[in-house]
Amino acid sequence: MWTISGFADEVDDDFAVQLDFLNSRGIRFIELRSAWGTRVCDLSASQVRRIKQMLDDAGIAVSALGTDLGKIRLDDDFAVHLDRTRWATDIAWYLETSELRGFSFFMDERDDPQACRNEVVDRLGQMVSIVDSAQIRYLHENEAAVWGATPQRCADLASCFPRSAFGLILDPANYVQGGVRPYSQAYPFVRESTCYVHVKDARLADQTICTAGEGDGQWPELLAALRNDGYDGFLSIEPHLARQEAFGGFSGSDAWAHAHESLIWLLDAAGITYS
Repeated sequence: MWTISGFADEVDDDFAVQLDFLNSRGIRFIELRSAWGTRVCDLSASQVRRIKQMLDDAGIAVSALGTDLGKIRLDDDFAVHLDRTRWATDIAWYLETSELRGFSFFMDERDDPQACRNEVVDRLGQMVSIVDSAQIRYLHENEAAVWGATPQRCADLASCFPRSAFGLILDPANYVQGGVRPYSQAYPFVRESTCYVHVKDARLADQTICTAGEGDGQWPELLAALRNDGYDGFLSIEPHLARQEAFGGFSGSDAWAHAHESLIWLLDAAGITYS
């Protein structure tokens, strides 16, 4: 059965409000990106303990830790980033999730992706090794600004690591914003390694974010293909409907609820069972 989760920090910074909102929507999982306006990797130990108690009290579990790992440049201080990776791994273990979202290093017009490839794989491999040592899997998101922005490079990364340690997040909106059609152009490359899905959409004409099914994300085709391929994982709502930023986004409760309702409509139309 497929399971709905989401980024509740797009509703409010206050973690209690996030949990109340998810419960009001009947959603039992959260992809934890931030609490009280603090990114998850910057939380203190006492804050993490408080979060765990609040999650338990609310009856909500963590589908994945929505970290910012890998959102640095290759010429940034990597030793510091490895320490950040260790702390993120500790948080994921304590919050009882086996999945950790990350990226593959910022690139810009100065960078030649092919020339950077070996360094990306080496550094990402060090991070994956840390995460895997705690039996947690590194989930790579195909964001437009990172090395693994294209389906071909995502597939390349997935081929470098065992599936138990590394998997791909399928984010259709991010592909659209990179000029790639998610089902017809991306999915053939990433289908074998996709193990988590982010739910949002975008329009090719202007890269504007919209709810799933309202843009060029080919959501009906993707859902049918995922079902036929035996997908059995999370659908994590990440609306970005009011604001999209490098390290997060915001939607508000009404827009988030609309994104949730749009996903339910798509799943019902496809005859897919979910919780």
